[in-house]
Amino acid sequence: MTRDEKSALISELTESFSNSDGIIVSDFKGLVVKKIEELRQQAKEQDVKVQVVKNTLASIALKNANKDGMGLKDTNIFLWGDSLNVSKVAAKFEEKNEKFVIKTAYIDGEVCSIDKVKALSKMPSREELLAMLLQVWNAPIQNFTIGLNALREKKEEIA
Repeated sequence: MTRDEKSALISELTESFSNSDGIIVSDFKGLVVKKIEELRQQAKEQDVKVQVVKNTLASIALKNANKDGMGLKDTNIFLWGDSLNVSKVAAKFEEKNEKFVIKTAYIDGEVCSIDKVKALSKMPSREELLAMLLQVWNAPIQNFTIGLNALREKKEEIA
């Protein structure tokens, strides 16, 4: 990789990391290519970016994006995007693949523990929360109409 390619990659990563709420660094040593492609496919569905980057280049990009503090060692794969989606993709993939291990994460402006990542992964998404809210709002109207219908049927039986 030439110096120009490295600087272009660093600037691209800096911009991507700056626009991301969540960045997760995971170990993928021993994972076959088919599984990595599966991870990329799952991530793409959730609008999460996945890339293997050299630690030195990633460190520079993270520092430029004011998101440093993660100790980068060994082989790493980076996942970044919306903090909730990144957490869901990483935790779900970690459950199914023992060789994929979450090492560290930068979520909502701070380096956080793996426990926070796993807790975030269990939270419902925005769409699921909206669906729950609509169900709560719709329940009184639905119960009222069910009651009216039962009353109408009862009056028809009597008449």
